[in-house]
Amino acid sequence: MAGGPIMHRRGERGWGARRRRWQPMSDINVTPFVDVMLVLLIVFMVTAPLLTVGVQVDLPKAKAPIIPDPVEPLVISVRADGGIFIEDAQVDIDTLVPKLRAITDNKPDTRIYVRGDQRLQYGTIMQIMGQVNVAGFTRVALITEMPDLVRQPGGSEPGAGQPANQ
Repeated sequence: MAGGPIMHRRGERGWGARRRRWQPMSDINVTPFVDVMLVLLIVFMVTAPLLTVGVQVDLPKAKAPIIPDPVEPLVISVRADGGIFIEDAQVDIDTLVPKLRAITDNKPDTRIYVRGDQRLQYGTIMQIMGQVNVAGFTRVALITEMPDLVRQPGGSEPGAGQPANQ
């Protein structure tokens, strides 16, 4: 039969075949999302301890309990060579109080932690705490490092750089 119409079976392309409509896929592939979240979690876990305080200070150890404080305190660090820092900015002893007042907007109830190297003389730390106290700041505490043998209440591990009771 030459020149006649070509017949197709159902399912094959041709006159009797149905066209499939394009339908959007309603399932969401969450695997790439989970992968990205795990990478971000690892990045934050590695970088978070590095972001606490930038000045390296060898803290003395103490067995005092941790003071819970929901508000981020202002930290004054004193290195072994006598360098004084407010957070990461180095200041002189003469400009310490004016800069504290400027940073805290002259609010005397601001929590201030003093981190002093254990090789410093006691008088140096007391001089700085005295100036801060005379300036009207009453919530001043020392930060010490918890000894390795002391466990915190509730079974948690001791943390470095925790504030001790005054």
